[in-house]
Amino acid sequence: MINKLHAETRAHMEQAVEHARQELATLRTGRANPRMVDHIKVEYYGSHQPLKNMAGISAPEPRLLVVEPYDKSQLNNIVKAIQLADLGLNPTSDGNVIRLPIPELTEERRKELVKVAHQVVEESRISIRNVRRDANNELKQLSKSHDISEDNLHRAMDNFQELTDEHITILDEMLVTKEKEIMHD
Repeated sequence: MINKLHAETRAHMEQAVEHARQELATLRTGRANPRMVDHIKVEYYGSHQPLKNMAGISAPEPRLLVVEPYDKSQLNNIVKAIQLADLGLNPTSDGNVIRLPIPELTEERRKELVKVAHQVVEESRISIRNVRRDANNELKQLSKSHDISEDNLHRAMDNFQELTDEHITILDEMLVTKEKEIMHD
């Protein structure tokens, strides 16, 4: 019973960390990174498709992304989607590929991006703490109904705290890395 709860709690905490990892990857640093455009959706025959499913995306140079549509007829739709994504990128097309030059970040913009990174990580920390709280509440219910002993309750709560600390440490390390990328690229 406790093992199942532990596995579910770990899985939820790992989802929160992964969500933060994906969100941080979309934050623009001074370097080209194909993940910067992961979240862009393109209008494709009445539905919205992820850009990465519609084109090959590469970073052949530190300050350039190249988007090569699999279906050349969708080139204009892809350009439009990139412009609407408001990434501060100016796409240029030669009819076959779309080039996205990555402009140098201003100091002010870098500081704004660091604040956004802090918000993303804080939201994930809160999510992880909520997962811990829910797991602890479930443990307390099991204890009240005498399904687990008082010793097992405290041991499991300590384990959930360790899990929480472990995942928050991962988030903190991700934040430090992202801050360095933003401020020094």
